Amino acid sequence: MSYFVRTLKQIVIVLAVTFICISCGYAQQLSYNPWQVVPLPTDSTLQDVAFTGDPSHGWIVGTNSTILETTDGGKTWQERKLELGDQSYRFTAISFSGDEGWVTGEPGILLHTTDSGSSWSRIPLSEKLPGSPNTIVALGPKSAEMSTTVGAIYQTKDSGQTWKAMVEEAVGVVRNISRSDDGKYVAVSARGNFYSTWEPGQNAWVQHQRNSSKRLQSMGFGKDGRLWLLARGGQLQFSNPEEAEAWDKPQNPEFSTSWGLLDLAYRTPEEIWVAGGSGNLLCSLDGGKTWQKDRAIEDVPSNLYKIVFLTPEQGFIIGQKGVLLKYEPTAQAA
Repeated sequence: MSYFVRTLKQIVIVLAVTFICISCGYAQQLSYNPWQVVPLPTDSTLQDVAFTGDPSHGWIVGTNSTILETTDGGKTWQERKLELGDQSYRFTAISFSGDEGWVTGEPGILLHTTDSGSSWSRIPLSEKLPGSPNTIVALGPKSAEMSTTVGAIYQTKDSGQTWKAMVEEAVGVVRNISRSDDGKYVAVSARGNFYSTWEPGQNAWVQHQRNSSKRLQSMGFGKDGRLWLLARGGQLQFSNPEEAEAWDKPQNPEFSTSWGLLDLAYRTPEEIWVAGGSGNLLCSLDGGKTWQKDRAIEDVPSNLYKIVFLTPEQGFIIGQKGVLLKYEPTAQAA
């Protein structure tokens, strides 16, 4: 009998430990869902979203030459057709400064508007351009900064008639490239085995080795002075703003899941959202210390590629197969 009791106790202990481990592996459920699925007239994969000086007037770009317009703040969207010939383009980025906007895409294409998108003109690109246009940031009247798929950076101040190279050499094929509000860049190599940084005044990119065995997926700049990185296996890491080249301990917002994390964005300096494969969406309300999962989005049949907060009250998440989520601040917990 004593042997049976000891065995039973051991089984109970093992089950209890297993339950605790499993519970620790899953992120706590977020008590509210501020994201609503917006129906779109396309099943193309979306790439970027931007709004004009009017917060009700915005644009989305994507694969298959997709360009969508909204005039009601993103509640409804209509497809717009541009006269671009028979070639199908993968529009990669869009940016506005007031009524002036820019669109980049592959194969090499650059579009420009000065009337909030009522009309678009195509800007000729040099055949010697390293790579294809990849990102674009509207900086003001007639001015923009563009990066390419190999990390070349150019700036124009005359509506794209001439461009000034900001770095002497491209960095190589990039998986992901991000720009901070003050003009700094961070780029992840195509294979995810290193990353590079550049800031205004430097002649060339500075390369950095990753600090773990996991390959890098994406990197960017936070609103709190830190760099962030997402690595394979759902790993997240923040830089230490007090020490150059130093990074805080790696964390897994939801250790139990194998879904990859694809993008991170700050709504406020304390509220951070992370999106990934198969409708995976997590939120931190304390600057990345702890994480909660928005399980209401799990059933969205899409990989969520990019999070964009235009303001703390206006945000979107874009994904494959024409999936768009709109941030609804009224749905926040009180």
